[in-house]
Amino acid sequence: MTKEYKGFNTDFSLEGKVAAITGGAAGIGHAIAELFIAKGAKVVLLDRADNVVVAAGQLDSRNAVGFYCDVGDAESVKQGVDKAIKAFGQLDILVNSAGIVALDPAEEVTEQDWDKTIAVNLKGVFLTSQQAGKHFIKQGHGKIVNLASQAGVVALPNHLAYCTSKAGVIGMTKVLALEWGPLGVQINAISPTVVLTELGRKAWSGQVAEDMKQLIPARRFAYPPEIAACALFLASDAADMITGANLVIDGGYTIQ
Repeated sequence: MTKEYKGFNTDFSLEGKVAAITGGAAGIGHAIAELFIAKGAKVVLLDRADNVVVAAGQLDSRNAVGFYCDVGDAESVKQGVDKAIKAFGQLDILVNSAGIVALDPAEEVTEQDWDKTIAVNLKGVFLTSQQAGKHFIKQGHGKIVNLASQAGVVALPNHLAYCTSKAGVIGMTKVLALEWGPLGVQINAISPTVVLTELGRKAWSGQVAEDMKQLIPARRFAYPPEIAACALFLASDAADMITGANLVIDGGYTIQ
């Protein structure tokens, strides 16, 4: 179903929209949820964290709800997406923000860490996108925003499983965009550099952080609201003509 151009709200409003956000209980996903609510959306946090219900309530007790969801498990994803649709009677946007990382030299990566990383970062995006995608195709419209990484664009040492998973997300984004574009669904990816979430601050501190910043032309890391702003744009009507793209937010790291 082709969506005709009718202009868009230049305030990037999400008024009347409902968004499901995986990994929404913390980090980038939480920042995206906060901004989406500020722009008029109702949000559903899908997360396996114990505090997902509390996190939703702290965001907005009327316009946010939280449900347990393990994105690596097909049945959990089906239940999570079904609950997201029922929570507010509709679903218009899916943001895939859930992710994990295991850091080891390639020769030391365990099968367990590999399987876990792929299950969450890649299989999880497939399962949630497919489940929400069926709903979007049926209703004739929908937006999916996938959180990939600069590690899906260039190689990073000690990130074998992570780089592989995020490169897969970028590839998946392109295929879904190709297949579902004619059906009214847009799918795009965002690839950030190091983001200063709680986990990001722990992983990148001290001299390691300073050395990394020197490789970034902007000479700093990103903040969660900067990633959320890009997710807002891609989820809004302003981005109806953008699909299959990978928006790199890396301060110039990958241009060198």
